[in-house]
Amino acid sequence: MSTTSEQLECLIIGSGPAGYTAAIYAARADMKPVVYAGMQPGGQLTITTDVENYPGYPDGITGPEMMENFRKQAERLGADVRYGMVTSVDFSGKPPYKVIVDENKEITAETVIISTGASAKWLGIPSETKLNGYGVSACAVCDGFFFRGKDVAIVGAGDTACEEATYLAKICNKVYMLVRRDEFRASKAMQHRVLNTKNIEVLFNTETDEILGENKVEGVRVLNNKTNEKKEYAIQGFFVAIGHQPNTEIFKPYIDMDETGYIKTIPGSSRTNIEGVFACGDAQDKIYRQAVTAAGSGCMAALDAERYLGAKHAPTE
Repeated sequence: MSTTSEQLECLIIGSGPAGYTAAIYAARADMKPVVYAGMQPGGQLTITTDVENYPGYPDGITGPEMMENFRKQAERLGADVRYGMVTSVDFSGKPPYKVIVDENKEITAETVIISTGASAKWLGIPSETKLNGYGVSACAVCDGFFFRGKDVAIVGAGDTACEEATYLAKICNKVYMLVRRDEFRASKAMQHRVLNTKNIEVLFNTETDEILGENKVEGVRVLNNKTNEKKEYAIQGFFVAIGHQPNTEIFKPYIDMDETGYIKTIPGSSRTNIEGVFACGDAQDKIYRQAVTAAGSGCMAALDAERYLGAKHAPTE
């Protein structure tokens, strides 16, 4: 463990649209932000091939290219973007707070912006990994556009899966919904919406055996877990909607969260229950989970941090 502690005015934990936008605003406010980009610099967008729904890119852009642009802009304005992983924090007491990076570097920060994002839950089959970004997606709203008029499959049984299935049904020719059990987990209202949509075919007691295709999704082989019968369907898109896991584990001893680990922020702000600690992006948003909303919340977090520091250091009469 390093014996000297680097002292920062603003530490941003995590990158992606939220973290980089927070860095842009914090740098412009002369807060000298340091960003630790984490294990996946750029966040979930780095595994997204094409982004068509972010304003300002009329011809679209790849996710990795967009995140590279975000990073370059943050650095041009003065943000210090570093590759490293925050492994523990100590938010007890008052700021500045102690943070450990890569288990051996200690820093202290007057303000901390959490933008660690969330990770999609996957099925864990090799073909899913191989074809991720080539027809396999964990976000129908993000990527459904590319499958307009085509046949797709979606895995899941909860409200999100039902919502995404009905969204896909509006733009796709046919939607196969793969439900592992003999019933939905979704609310009755969402179930009715799916079951009353003509081009959604629900396959109960059905598990994914393999996603088919060499360089892109061409089909799916499914297993009926009651009869052990296997069947193949020709599809061009495969969506996984079995939930997301926020990357917030190291903050649990200090930060208020909901039952699934999403950080609770004070309504209308990015403030958490801890003074000087702010949260933005998918670490605190389980509803929208879009690049543009994450970027907006990153802006909020930087502005909140700037105002906090301004009030803290304001001269007293």
